[in-house]
Amino acid sequence: MDVAPDRASYVCTHCNRAIPSSNIDLHYAHCSRNLEKCKICDEMVPKKLAEEHYLTTHAPVSCSLCSETMAPETLAIHVGEQCSQRIVTCDYCEFPLPAIDLFEHQEICGNRTERCDICSRYIRLRVRAAHEVTCNGSQVDTADSSRASEAERERNARRRPPPQDFTTRRLIFTIAITGVAVVLGSLIFQRKPENSDLQ
Repeated sequence: MDVAPDRASYVCTHCNRAIPSSNIDLHYAHCSRNLEKCKICDEMVPKKLAEEHYLTTHAPVSCSLCSETMAPETLAIHVGEQCSQRIVTCDYCEFPLPAIDLFEHQEICGNRTERCDICSRYIRLRVRAAHEVTCNGSQVDTADSSRASEAERERNARRRPPPQDFTTRRLIFTIAITGVAVVLGSLIFQRKPENSDLQ
């Protein structure tokens, strides 16, 4: 038993606590007989509850999702942030699935396309947020955006013929096909009577 600096108390050599000098003998007898120091957390626990203390506080526990064994104090972090079997949702379709499958799922899901309500183009889901920022003009100069939209309209005009031109072409094509069919039909039907006269 060491004398504490204030000389009115002693430090118990078993539990390292300062005990009034008048109680040190009684304390030490009780302390050494009934308490023991936990080898993991250095907390003094009753000897008869030492095993229970270890099991409830320090014994390795298994994750209920992946069965990995770990210290109890890390279980909550593991289940919430690290477990490969924890359920997470896809950023694109909000489908719930195990975290281990998320990357592969999002690689496929992010490549799906949806039509942009602003420009009517089909945009991949993985770039949709960035597209919406530039598409609505919030980060693009208005003069540049009007020039860009004009250029886009010109390109679209070159790609697609006007509707009247399309129907005119279609009409001419239909007339030509019909004419060829009439000529072929008349040739085939003219030959049949000739063959029947020869017999």
